[in-house]
Amino acid sequence: MVLMLALLSGVAMAQNNTNSPYTRYGFGQLTDPGSANSKAMGGVAYGLRDKAQVNFANPASYSAVDSLTFIFDGGLALQNTNFSNGAVKLNARNSSVDYITMMFRASKWCGISMGLLPYSNVGYNFSEYQKNETDVNNSTLVSYMGDGGLHQVYFGAGIKVLNNLSIGANLSYFWGDITRSRSQSFVLNTSANGLTTTTNTSISSYKLDLGLQYTQKIAEKQELTLGAVFSPGHDLSNETYVQDMLSSGTGSSASITTRDTAVVFSLPTTIGVGLTYKYDNRLTISADYMVQKWSEASYMSEKGVMCNRTRLSVGAEYQPNALGRSYFSAVKYRVGAHYSKPYYKIDGVDAAKEYGVSFGFGLPLATSRSLINLTAQYVRTSGQMNNFLNENTLRICVGITFNEGWFFKSKVN
Repeated sequence: MVLMLALLSGVAMAQNNTNSPYTRYGFGQLTDPGSANSKAMGGVAYGLRDKAQVNFANPASYSAVDSLTFIFDGGLALQNTNFSNGAVKLNARNSSVDYITMMFRASKWCGISMGLLPYSNVGYNFSEYQKNETDVNNSTLVSYMGDGGLHQVYFGAGIKVLNNLSIGANLSYFWGDITRSRSQSFVLNTSANGLTTTTNTSISSYKLDLGLQYTQKIAEKQELTLGAVFSPGHDLSNETYVQDMLSSGTGSSASITTRDTAVVFSLPTTIGVGLTYKYDNRLTISADYMVQKWSEASYMSEKGVMCNRTRLSVGAEYQPNALGRSYFSAVKYRVGAHYSKPYYKIDGVDAAKEYGVSFGFGLPLATSRSLINLTAQYVRTSGQMNNFLNENTLRICVGITFNEGWFFKSKVN
């Protein structure tokens, strides 16, 4: 298969957060769980414990929430991507809602969180010209289009079972619709029929994420937190149908055939571990490693059509003095980097590798404990073959964390 970029719809702002032709494969472009502070730190999250931030990547962290606090956290993402395959260069701009979450304490040993998160995005529109060397009149133009995505609404709890040990779980309602079409037409032979095949998949299922965090003090003002997450793979309930439309060379419809298809889709088993070092609640250094076993997951009833996805992330956050007189001493400064191998596979070949760097700021609001989180990310997706696509993405994430005291008891003298 020759991944030739000939047409890409991406000049206008799109509701979907991608225009990548790589989203033709699997469930599309997967999102990494993490709020704006995590994204600025390269995506690290498994070992982070913060009483003032929602860390939905590891539900064990919910037990750290302040007893008098209700936290509401939301994020938006804006991005510009440059696509190139060596012959063609195009740009696409997108915007989307990144996440909406909240967190509060149910008791001194239990924190609760809930929210809406994206899981994957599909959005592409490109074509390739397939020249017939023996008969140019039978050369074809093949067009590919796709849109949709998967989402999850979760409810989670984190429980402190010991002073330094917490466990947690997120249970999600998992759903979404993905539509893909492939159209083949004969450019120079108007008497030949064209064929458009459209596949529609609607998924409605569940997703379970389990988390653990263990914190050990190693010296005065210093501690280490080991975090781990596990998400079991399972088959997804779905309804899938395929529609074939045969049309004449003049464009009029000749026949339409629709058939229901009993196929199997599944989520992979996901395992992640992270280690976080914290000094004096001012300096945080963290590293994460994650693997998703997509090679064992089913897609359209086939296994092995995707490769295992891995991600290694490192990041740091520094706050000079939360109680300092200078505003800039209370700002949280963040930086990070990651390396990832996506799960895309093209003709049996692992399609790409991904590199990224990020930085950001947590800007406190003067009259409250709330924050505005600003993050800039640069991500390069590099095709493994010369004819595979390269993508360079600049992404700006804006998160607002409302941290308000809702549970004070009024005291009257």
